[in-house]
Amino acid sequence: MTTTTDARDADIARAAAAIADPSRARVLQALVEGRALPASVLATEAGVSASTVSGHLAKLLDAGVVRVERHGRHRYYRLSGPAVAEAIEALARIAPPLPVTSLRQSTHAHALRRARTCYDHVAGALGVALMAALLERGILEGGDGHYDPAAAKGDRLSAPGNDTTYRLTAPGRAELAAFGVDADGLPRRRPLIRYCVDWTEQRHHLAGALGAAVTDRLFELGWIRRGTRRRVVDLTDAGRTGLERTFGVVLNA
Repeated sequence: MTTTTDARDADIARAAAAIADPSRARVLQALVEGRALPASVLATEAGVSASTVSGHLAKLLDAGVVRVERHGRHRYYRLSGPAVAEAIEALARIAPPLPVTSLRQSTHAHALRRARTCYDHVAGALGVALMAALLERGILEGGDGHYDPAAAKGDRLSAPGNDTTYRLTAPGRAELAAFGVDADGLPRRRPLIRYCVDWTEQRHHLAGALGAAVTDRLFELGWIRRGTRRRVVDLTDAGRTGLERTFGVVLNA
């Protein structure tokens, strides 16, 4: 998806038209955690047939909001970049909530608040607790992790933040290296440190290349695992112990 600094030059209507369909919206929500998924899985997520989802994917590809990757004979789809995930999150913030008609939906909503992925980094109560611990230990500096709507200049809920500049400290760089995250070796195609204003916790969680790398490491260690519902992340017993011993993160059950 091409971004622009001037909304007057952007074809907003085209992008909006691509999203403005319930099935396509569900496809995008399934992709918002940053994974690449095959059309068969996206059809299930959207609740449509394989032939129908192909038409929806073609429209999303044409609008530039998704891209396709080929792995052998298979095709996988993912969002074209973090900007699309940010747009979906922003729309979710202003959209009226869908009615909760079952205990399963209520449980899913609670699980999303507890721990979820936000594009490719961890969010929810787990995400903000981890961010707070990194600040408390001096791994990061530059802010306190809090969102004050009265003092905010550009920051908004469920969106990347810009009002605060966080920095990785020298001791923090060494501590993360011991944890298995080499900040110096991360790709330079995106900022090392960014943050999002978490929409459920209304505090900051870590994003950017460092947020993605830390999240990847948590998955590698088995401290978190993907839940059975879209975007939900489960904190394992090993993760609860490891996060407390390594970073001082303590979460309620």
